[in-house]
Amino acid sequence: MTKTDVCVVGLGYIGLPTAAIFAEKGQQVHGVDVSPKTVAAVSSGRVPFVEPDLGGYVERAVARGALTASSEPVPARAFIMAVPTPFNDDHSADLSYIEAATRAVAPHLAGDELLILESTSPPGATQHMADVVAEARPDLRDSDLKFAHCPERVLPGKVMVELVRNDRIVGGITPEAAEEARDLYRVFCEGEILLTDATTAEMAKLVENSFRDVNIAFANELSVISDRLGIDVWELIELANHHPRVNILQPGPGVGGHCIAVDPWFIVAAAPEQSRLIRTARDVNDGKPHYLMERINTAAEGCEQPTVAMLGLAFKPNIDDLRESPALQIVHDYAQAHPHSRILAVEPHIDELPAKLAELPNITLTPTDEALDHADVIVVLVDHDAFKTIPVDRVSTKRIVDSKGLWR
Repeated sequence: MTKTDVCVVGLGYIGLPTAAIFAEKGQQVHGVDVSPKTVAAVSSGRVPFVEPDLGGYVERAVARGALTASSEPVPARAFIMAVPTPFNDDHSADLSYIEAATRAVAPHLAGDELLILESTSPPGATQHMADVVAEARPDLRDSDLKFAHCPERVLPGKVMVELVRNDRIVGGITPEAAEEARDLYRVFCEGEILLTDATTAEMAKLVENSFRDVNIAFANELSVISDRLGIDVWELIELANHHPRVNILQPGPGVGGHCIAVDPWFIVAAAPEQSRLIRTARDVNDGKPHYLMERINTAAEGCEQPTVAMLGLAFKPNIDDLRESPALQIVHDYAQAHPHSRILAVEPHIDELPAKLAELPNITLTPTDEALDHADVIVVLVDHDAFKTIPVDRVSTKRIVDSKGLWR
């Protein structure tokens, strides 16, 4: 049976761009996803989420027949797993998506393929993937299958640029696997490709995001301290950053997304007694939404049935990605705690409320101008470009809780 070049399992925010860039560079690519809507969108050359420039890549690839999509894997020379790795209630990694993807691929293996785990994973996940294949296909135990980990390290909103330009870390269970994976990514990657073992590659991605999380926690803690002392935290950070060796990040409503809000917990779970700073940073950032809830409550004092405009639901500016979004959590928790309030959720990058919010009757997805007109309290949760153009005098009569320093 003829094999396609690359089969990408998971056509989300990382899998679809990866599939599209391989197709752009001349590879024959098949994408797999459990969502019929995603498969239908990709098969028609459309992107089912917001990511600048990706649409053109997908449209061209599908039109040329270089990218196909379905709900089932097909035989391929290389398989890339780009599926979610959420955490369980105890913050340990949920590897069920990786296991399901691996079991779906296993029947299509002949014994000479390269299997790459791109999903951000705890140490040992790539070996676990290999073990799942060994269990599902004992006839291939002595074959030439190769397993590697190549974590993505791109910024949502700039994925198509950073996929090409950023350096990549490739870790193999064997040196030969790392080298073969390097050769595959060299098809599109113009950055340096750094080879290591699979466990170190897994840990490197977790360390990168934990570094960011710790630094964001410092900024978020400064914002709480500054509120207590009556200091403008943004002015404080701007002044401190004039020191040549200081670069404090900006505070916000917490930390969201599929990486920074999740990955540090994988390190904590792997070495709980040794990861005290990383755990504390997670606690600080996870606590910021609760602190903002208190500030919203204070701002709404005196309003028996307040109308509150919540600006932004995404986890970062100018995208539609709501995964692990602290803004989404704040809107949900406030609406649930104040059932007689009216919540105007403003998110210019989505067309309908996510299910978590749609189930609450006091939340409506509202255009920006309408929300500003009717709100008693305005809460800035995400600094979308669309909000930055709102003049200060447009909101000067409103009670404001600004977690992003939009209207200083």
